[in-house]
Amino acid sequence: MSALTGPLIDPLRLHALLAGAHPPLVADCRFALADPAAGEAAYRAAHIPGAVYLHLERDLSAPVAATGGRHPLPSPEAFGRTMRRIGLDAGRLLVACDDSRGAFAARLWWLARYFGHERVCVLDGGVTAWTRAGLALDAAIPAPAPGNFEPRPRAAMRIDYEELAPRVAAGTLALVDSREPRRYAGLEEPIDPVAGHVPGALNRPWAGATHEANGCFLDAVAQAERWRGVDAQQLVVYCGSGVTACVNLLSLELAGIRGARLYPGSWSDWCSRPGATVARGA
Repeated sequence: MSALTGPLIDPLRLHALLAGAHPPLVADCRFALADPAAGEAAYRAAHIPGAVYLHLERDLSAPVAATGGRHPLPSPEAFGRTMRRIGLDAGRLLVACDDSRGAFAARLWWLARYFGHERVCVLDGGVTAWTRAGLALDAAIPAPAPGNFEPRPRAAMRIDYEELAPRVAAGTLALVDSREPRRYAGLEEPIDPVAGHVPGALNRPWAGATHEANGCFLDAVAQAERWRGVDAQQLVVYCGSGVTACVNLLSLELAGIRGARLYPGSWSDWCSRPGATVARGA
């Protein structure tokens, strides 16, 4: 069984494990919100050898409904089917990768753990780091044998609007908004119909968890510094639709801070609720 020592894996370590007797399952999660077909097209052109592809909207989200935001969590049944289709067994190491500083790979990392699969990590620096390390890509599309993964949701890892709203009103939790500062402040909103943030939320932009130059995650000391002053005991993290918030949840894991919850619907759910209060400004 391939070893897992943390939420990240570097390209050379992954390459060595893929050559071993029990290779991990690599899931390519490349995606672009502005062009939903771009990630799969990039995968089909060239990917890490043996990698399967997972699409944010088809595979890592449920269909959009009246509530729940732009990327609702997939149901246990749907996620289980997807994981078995790509060949995930209960004990197999799952490695998520993208080319967007972990924005979409971290969603799979969080989902796998939420549905009970602890042996999951993110390729640090993504596909770009793989090629930068001098490792080859491949265009062959694998046909994996079905896996045996069975989902076991861990409800304590999430919080939904019905529980969140009264606690926001009462001020009984710490809330972190993972979006860019201008969206947090309500100065612009390119995606959702209402600008602003959930009252009481602090702003910790998700991209701050990684180096801009190479997309790799900051070290544990720097991650801990990002969370200085945040009450980790009752911490809830959100973004626009529950995707990039997972990068901040991975950042917390690297910092040794555990127990934070995801608000899956995030701002796109909150701002759609009649009567939900909206804050603006930094």
